[in-house]
Amino acid sequence: MTQQYKKILVPVDGSKATPQLIERAIQIAKENGSHLDILNVVEINQFSDSYGGAISGDVVYSLVEDIEARLASLKKQASESGLTDVSIHVRFGNPKPVIAREFPEDHGTDLTIIGTTGMSAVERFMVGSVTTYVNRISKNDVLVVKIK
Repeated sequence: MTQQYKKILVPVDGSKATPQLIERAIQIAKENGSHLDILNVVEINQFSDSYGGAISGDVVYSLVEDIEARLASLKKQASESGLTDVSIHVRFGNPKPVIAREFPEDHGTDLTIIGTTGMSAVERFMVGSVTTYVNRISKNDVLVVKIK
């Protein structure tokens, strides 16, 4: 008997890896007749560090609007590919625990599809890879997609 996945999570970050990752997630969700959750985790700390302090509510609102528009486009892509059960989500926080534990526990995820990192070996050593963390900590299955 093969594993049947009912709830699939694909976290995206808007990087060049996103198109490849979303295509693979759509394919797997269609093969399994699954619900697909497309998630973007916003780490506000990275913006406050960049802008030298707290960022305004207007900046956060504008950022979320942009992210929601990108996610809506990905949802439309999934729908046009024949996938009917798709949700989009924006969460705030540290991507590692949100993707590995918090979101899957809240939504009953049984498969997380995540891309390989674009970081160099030194960057992975210094900050750690979200993919590595998710693969190690998640209670549900994790499929790591090699991004070319």
